[in-house]
Amino acid sequence: MNPMIFTQVVADFSNDTWWISGLKALFIVLFLIFSVIFALWFERRLIARFQNRVGPNTVGPFGLGQSFPDALKLIFKEDFWLAGAEKIVYIVAPVITAICAFSVMAVIPMGPEVSIFGLRTPLQLTDSPVAMLFILAVAALGEYGMVFGGWSAKSTLPLYGSVRSATQMISYELAQGLSLVTIFLAAATMSTSGIVGAQQEIWNVVTLLPAFLVFLVTMFGETNRLPFDLPEAEGEIVAGPHTEYSSMKFAWYYLGEYVNMFNVSMLAVTLFFGGWRSGPIMTTLCGLIGFDPNTGWFPMLVFIFKVWIFIGIFVWVRATLLRFRYDQFMKLGWKGLIPSALIWLTIVLVLHGYKMIHPQFNDRWPMIILSTGFAIIMLIWAFVRDDEKISQSELIAQRESQEFDGFEDGYPVPPLPGQHLPPSPRATRRVANPVPTTTQEA
Repeated sequence: MNPMIFTQVVADFSNDTWWISGLKALFIVLFLIFSVIFALWFERRLIARFQNRVGPNTVGPFGLGQSFPDALKLIFKEDFWLAGAEKIVYIVAPVITAICAFSVMAVIPMGPEVSIFGLRTPLQLTDSPVAMLFILAVAALGEYGMVFGGWSAKSTLPLYGSVRSATQMISYELAQGLSLVTIFLAAATMSTSGIVGAQQEIWNVVTLLPAFLVFLVTMFGETNRLPFDLPEAEGEIVAGPHTEYSSMKFAWYYLGEYVNMFNVSMLAVTLFFGGWRSGPIMTTLCGLIGFDPNTGWFPMLVFIFKVWIFIGIFVWVRATLLRFRYDQFMKLGWKGLIPSALIWLTIVLVLHGYKMIHPQFNDRWPMIILSTGFAIIMLIWAFVRDDEKISQSELIAQRESQEFDGFEDGYPVPPLPGQHLPPSPRATRRVANPVPTTTQEA
């Protein structure tokens, strides 16, 4: 394989002027803000349909205007400042999260070259031979906003949330990065426009399905969405790193979370579903009527449609699944996703190594067969595990038959499934010597 291929950038920005770049940057900011506003309504309406409720339906037609008063409430809500917080870090932390979230879309291609005021330019702000490394770096930097926010508040529950956020980022970004390496090998580039260009004939989701399955799960872990919203679990740590924030400082976190939903959705579309390109079937059907769906502004609509499919999946999962326990969450990352991504990466490397030795070898069908087979194995591992369920039930029965005093080697520990804490001495005394409830009993 020629190493020079890895410098390939398909998009041509030679005609871009400063005002064209400014227009693109302004469009990205406005697109993300209005997309978040619509996503808030979309999520509430769709979850209401799942739960047989009405949802927002008063402000504007179909309740479409409900998100605007909600945003105004955050803007004008009374703000407060913690006296004991690290002031600079406390203020900067939510801004870091928001800025990093808005920066990712700069290298996402939304369409081919179009004419803007007479100039030919791609529907993309910029690109680079290492654009995907830029995305991974910015996404990792955005996690510092969560960590700094929880630490700077100098409060217990926000600190717990920030630590959970850091461990979650480490665990799931490892699996996500391993899954992306197979994309770089298949496209022979880390440029986002180059990755889209490499999917002209067949989408990566067909040839690299296991990588997509790993990426799909890590999308929820990276965005702290159910069932992986452990850093801000309301029932355990109130709101995690956000607990001590209000008004616009909280709004920056809130905005960054929803923008990151769009970021990972756009990444999934770009890396696995051909980006702005229509599928071979749609391209063929449109060709029968003399229309090319991969030229002009129409591909941008195709791209947005694909992105909203993933936003719908986010909402669907939130309305369906319960929150994972923390041990289940970490076990899935370290014992499930990372080994699966490593094994699949090894398979792809062996196949690419064989192709380098035998350049005439066509690896498309072997990749499709191996991809489908390994994806089936992953799904079986995830959903069919009767042996562990049986052993788990036996273990619970064994724990129920044993006494548990709440201590292990002298240290207080929480009860495991099947164990029950003994009654407290105060409750025991209350049962033995009940307090009189009336004067006559006394």
